[in-house]
Amino acid sequence: MVEALRSGGEHQRRLSAAQPALWQQVAEQLSTAIAVIDPAGRIVAVNPAAELLLNRPAASVQGQDLHDLCHRDPGGALVPRECCPLLRALAERRPARGDDDRCLRGDGRLIPISWSATPLTGDDGPGVSPGMVVLIVETAADRRAGSERAERAEHAEHAERVEQAEQAAHTRALESLAERLTLVAEITDVLGQTLEVDEALARLSRVLVPRLADWAAVDLRVGTRQVHRVAVTGPQGRDAGQEDWRGHLPPVGETTHSPLVQVLNGGGPVLQDRAHLDVAPESPLADVHSAFLGATGAASVITVPLGSRRQLTGALTLVRTDPARPFDSGDLDVVSDVGRRVGLVIDNARRFGRQRAVAEAMQRNLLPSLPAHGRFQLAARYQPAPPGSQVGGDWYDAFPLRDGSLALVIGDVVGHDLTAAAGMAQLHGILRSLAWDHSGPTGAVVDRLDDAMHAITMVRMATLVLARVQGPETGPWTLHWTSAGHPPPLLLTPDGNAQYLEAGQGLILGTHLGAGGRRPSAAHSLPPGSTLLLYTDGLIEARGSDLDSGLGRLRRHALALAHEPLETLCDQLSVRMPPGSTDDVALLALRLPGALTAGEA
Repeated sequence: MVEALRSGGEHQRRLSAAQPALWQQVAEQLSTAIAVIDPAGRIVAVNPAAELLLNRPAASVQGQDLHDLCHRDPGGALVPRECCPLLRALAERRPARGDDDRCLRGDGRLIPISWSATPLTGDDGPGVSPGMVVLIVETAADRRAGSERAERAEHAEHAERVEQAEQAAHTRALESLAERLTLVAEITDVLGQTLEVDEALARLSRVLVPRLADWAAVDLRVGTRQVHRVAVTGPQGRDAGQEDWRGHLPPVGETTHSPLVQVLNGGGPVLQDRAHLDVAPESPLADVHSAFLGATGAASVITVPLGSRRQLTGALTLVRTDPARPFDSGDLDVVSDVGRRVGLVIDNARRFGRQRAVAEAMQRNLLPSLPAHGRFQLAARYQPAPPGSQVGGDWYDAFPLRDGSLALVIGDVVGHDLTAAAGMAQLHGILRSLAWDHSGPTGAVVDRLDDAMHAITMVRMATLVLARVQGPETGPWTLHWTSAGHPPPLLLTPDGNAQYLEAGQGLILGTHLGAGGRRPSAAHSLPPGSTLLLYTDGLIEARGSDLDSGLGRLRRHALALAHEPLETLCDQLSVRMPPGSTDDVALLALRLPGALTAGEA
């Protein structure tokens, strides 16, 4: 059953997603004031330096409008909002800075400031910004006003130039820091969007290159010593020589001077400059990696572990080719943090993949073989959810009853993976036992199943359709059924009609109808040559589409395939339905024999 996964949009969460340790180690220890504001200009967070500069505790400013709280003109009056360059930049989602503004402190003192603002990026959709990082510096212009006027003009001019240069350098450093914080937050969002390792690494590479590096390579450990280079990303339209550097690499071997070998053996992050790149390799793996760095024209290299020393999954290598723009210690801290995050994503994805494979194999093995029942034709399909989604509890069954009629079942256990597969197996066995010798209404059988479900199974909720086909071998036949919150059966008749059997609908299993509640049952004649389709919601649900549209698509495609052999109809139905479903699919089809001719009768 489809379960919508919703992610929170709170801006405080986005900030904490940028790694609390990085905020504590960098932002909170920084002597420069930093404030984070949301798209409306409200303060989300401030560091201790901002509390000191504003003379206001963090708890008192969170949620307040930064402009209204602090922004004043030189005379102390509130600057009109339409004249505020920070608010304009926030609305237009672009960087901005100001060098001659005034800030009203909590003690009423007006101080001269300069500021720089950088937009945060997020996954809320095109053109949507989660806010800005604002860096605030108190300037010394007013403090010099008295004494420096009396000094010699050339000395004042020189001091002004020096101060402006220092301030510009400081602002550039803070802007770089803001960009790094934004990058970490963006990578966190990107890695959280998929449980597929290859897709996660591809998205990561598209963020890192060219934002932080000119080249990126990801190596994963396979087993104890094997190494597989799974991703190499460089400037668009360029490759690292004529060789494809992806694929299996030489074994790790013993620790050498090669940073890649050291990291893969549990060592820490390494920053290399041009001089260290010329060291001769000492192992086959180091030799291959050195050739790769040479082919890229590396001038500065960072190599960090993916994961932690206790749970190492591989290594991330970033390359810059411009000698005038080498990596620094700040870059190393950011990339190390990214490496820890990527390692965690890879480890979680591998665990998820193993669990998903076990659940899928268990579910396939528990699905029954279809019986041969007179002249009836039966066909069924089970299609697991696409990679990156969880295996659900979809199932089907068909079995003869004691009175010679045929039982058909389609169901969906709420939940995922091993729990859902185990619950499906329990319901499967119990329902067969309850239905085997019961010739009364199908709703009564499902009532008994609902009563027993919580006592003897681990299933909390489920949907299903239980149907019984009655009639002599030559017909006529009648379908008796009840639905516990499941999509309705679809009947295709030889005259070209398709009808959803929407009668017999009751609440899903697990809702406790109580002693006075009785599930409805329904009956409908089945013409010779007709086809009955029972299916789970994965066949009709698609991202961005409502349920009625899905039912309409299924009716159209089923009608177009109604005269095909039953096996072909089942194969083509899932192919023709639009992609985008994250749920698994179960389909059970019954085709009745055509009318007998006079000679056959």
